[in-house]
Amino acid sequence: MSSDKNLAASPASREDTIDPAGMRVIWLLLVAAFVAILNETTMAIAIPELNRSLHIPPELGQWLTSAFMLTMAVVIPTTGFLLQRFTTRQIFLTAMILFSAGTLICLLAPGFGMLLVGRVVQAGGTGIMMPLLMTTMMNVVPPHSRGRMMGRVGLVISLAPAIGPTMSGIVLDSLGWRWLFGIVLPIGLIALGFGAKWMTNLGETTRAPIDVVSIILSAFAFGSIVFGLSQFGGEGAAGGAGAGLAWGAIAGGLVFLGLFVWRQLVLIRTDRALLDLRVFSSRNYLLSVIIMAVVALSMFGTFSLLPLYLQSVVGLNATQSGLVLLPGSVLMGLLGPVMGRIYDAKGPRTLLIPGTILIASAMFAYSNVGIGTPIWVLIIIQIGMSLGLAGSFTPLFSASLGSLDRHLYSHGSAALNTLQQVAGAAGTALLISIYSSALHSGQARGLSVAEAGAPGAHNAFLLASIIALVPVVLAFFIRKPEDQVEMTDAPRVGDTV
Repeated sequence: MSSDKNLAASPASREDTIDPAGMRVIWLLLVAAFVAILNETTMAIAIPELNRSLHIPPELGQWLTSAFMLTMAVVIPTTGFLLQRFTTRQIFLTAMILFSAGTLICLLAPGFGMLLVGRVVQAGGTGIMMPLLMTTMMNVVPPHSRGRMMGRVGLVISLAPAIGPTMSGIVLDSLGWRWLFGIVLPIGLIALGFGAKWMTNLGETTRAPIDVVSIILSAFAFGSIVFGLSQFGGEGAAGGAGAGLAWGAIAGGLVFLGLFVWRQLVLIRTDRALLDLRVFSSRNYLLSVIIMAVVALSMFGTFSLLPLYLQSVVGLNATQSGLVLLPGSVLMGLLGPVMGRIYDAKGPRTLLIPGTILIASAMFAYSNVGIGTPIWVLIIIQIGMSLGLAGSFTPLFSASLGSLDRHLYSHGSAALNTLQQVAGAAGTALLISIYSSALHSGQARGLSVAEAGAPGAHNAFLLASIIALVPVVLAFFIRKPEDQVEMTDAPRVGDTV
């Protein structure tokens, strides 16, 4: 059975404008997404400072990022059910309350343990918010305008990566890490207040029961895999008991993942699946999700390692590290509407092929920089990375979800965001582990932090660049969903696999 839909037959596809009430909901969701992404991008720069302030090694500090993404990976599979079971208003308010509460916990945290708890609570809200935004977009925006709207979404959301790292560096160098949460908390509360006043409900709810067993299986599956990857970075983990624990956790995670998939296939027969895997019967969706996952693995891993590299190896302070990321992030935001218009006019491959090539090239360039690399070179590389991301995200989100039947939007968004977060957590754990392993080994031989960390950063970035070659190949096979309606004499990309 094919999950692709005939877009010409959809009533929404005949509408030329977006309903004003729906547009107001989208803007509320965009504000919430901005707050969540601002929080995450400020944390990326803060990890090295937190490692020093809390006296923890890099492989432990990276769990402030990995635990965040892992929690999202556990929460997001439930959103396909949640978006059908509860109203838009209920879900939005719950997400913002969780996010604000988690931010308050982080602000008041006395040490690493409570800070980690706060990050997990934050992630619970963020994990609900992103699929809600994407599902609402697909339901409200007509198919022929989705690229343009995704571009506007990119413009708004890219403001957070543009502001976050630089703001984080300035705050860390002048006020301390607690103020990162002290600045984000009021913005989150304001978004919560506006949502309580203006958020309306879209669509209809159902009374389907949630499958607790599926939630448990997904938590053990994704958590074990990323935990295993993170263990390779610990001291002494290159062999012996450390390596055994790592491989055992990964193997156990794969077993739980298999059980999770099997249970969803069984529950689909009675329409009770936590995550409806029929979304993967669309080839266009499947390929788009694979590309997104691989890009996320390389991107999140690189962005988590980059602040460590810039501060520990290159010798920049937190403010300078943020300024390295600023030009590329600003350019990425400004190009959002342009990318959306190109997608609507030319389709995904015009953007996706050069975009994925730029991402792989940028990460290969990072693998060849060293202690004496000028800052302007790093800025140019980061601009190349940002251009590649700008050219990839709009076509991937639009082409993937646009290839599904309307009733599968929420499950498609949940599956896409789940795999993106799991891949991102795995990439963060893997690349930080490679860096940490080399760092521990070099310091044991009497090398400085910069001398010991440089080879590890080189190996990690090189691995990321090799992994990033997969999307370059798959990008040639992605098509715009509308094209499937017109191609009556040729095999359809969205046919059942």
